[in-house]
Amino acid sequence: MSCTFTPAFCRIDLAAIRRNFHRMGSPADLMPVIKSDAYGHGLLPVARVLAEEGALRFAVGTADEGAELRRAGMGQEIVPLMGCLTGDDWRTAAACGLTPLITCFDDIAAAAAAASACGARRLPVALKCDTGMGRLGFAPEDAPALAERLRAHPALAPRLALSHLSSVDMPTEDAYTEMQIRRFERFLAGLRTAFPDILPSLGNSAATLGPARQRSGICRPGLALYGGDPFAGTGRELADGSLEWAMSIAAPILAVHPLRAGESVSYGRIFTAPRDMRVAVAAAGYATGYARALSGRVSLLVRGRRVPQVGRICMSMLMLDVSALPETTRGDLAWALGGPAEPGDRPVDAQELAQLLDTIPYEILCLMGALNPRRYV
Repeated sequence: MSCTFTPAFCRIDLAAIRRNFHRMGSPADLMPVIKSDAYGHGLLPVARVLAEEGALRFAVGTADEGAELRRAGMGQEIVPLMGCLTGDDWRTAAACGLTPLITCFDDIAAAAAAASACGARRLPVALKCDTGMGRLGFAPEDAPALAERLRAHPALAPRLALSHLSSVDMPTEDAYTEMQIRRFERFLAGLRTAFPDILPSLGNSAATLGPARQRSGICRPGLALYGGDPFAGTGRELADGSLEWAMSIAAPILAVHPLRAGESVSYGRIFTAPRDMRVAVAAAGYATGYARALSGRVSLLVRGRRVPQVGRICMSMLMLDVSALPETTRGDLAWALGGPAEPGDRPVDAQELAQLLDTIPYEILCLMGALNPRRYV
């Protein structure tokens, strides 16, 4: 029997993820990214709906995530994007038929040893090139030596060449993106002398939906699958309605009470009522991913209308000014993300919260999705 620490919940609209996936193009040209528990949306539920919609590949974070997909019966090609660090990681990848990432020359021997230990006659591998992200991978000029080393290990079957674009979501960085694409093309050309059938994979969500699509090979959409516009705030925004946020967060209202003029609410007395008010207490707070730094700066949706949050956000509770909604009562839902809005209002989304917190919607989704019990629709 599971134990939860909050009555708030995370509502995941799997149909929205299905529709977003189809907006990315043909499944044959995609490798949807479902790492980090599908950005907080749930690894297996998301993988299952994408498989039903024709996904041929998945990008995960770790070999363990890939193994979890295999245990669930997933037969797609699976690439763990963080690579394999330990012998156990390599053996898991080989035993489960994953396509592990080779990011340095030492990985070649480790991959071959794992293939031998698991009795794998041919282990598919993906080769990572660092074209300007500065994280993992070979330099483009390493391609000839890499190909030569790989040919000495016939148990390894290079399937994919990968890189990652650091700034393709920023129109001001188009020149840098072009440089990265050209570096990747050089890496790919150096590999294809030995492995002519190797497939390129370069694009993320912004490349999938932007001008770089035609040169991105197999695209790896992540944020866009879950409804986020990778170009938000850049002047290259997608048309309204192009994508649908899949995650909503609702918290029940625990109490509604009057707050008289001059009275304060919550820790530190940072809010004092300027007039007689009605305040609702909702079961959400920083323990459920609703940052304390949002105190007094944000609205939630109650009965389809936005109402301001007041006072300091607590660990498991926050307060709302519902003076304009006198019908609000205990048991109503306050929507921290998403929810049904009346005409003239709109739900709060992860992009809005990210802007208030000077972060990105990825962080909002991962935290809130992990910290609140999930319900699927």
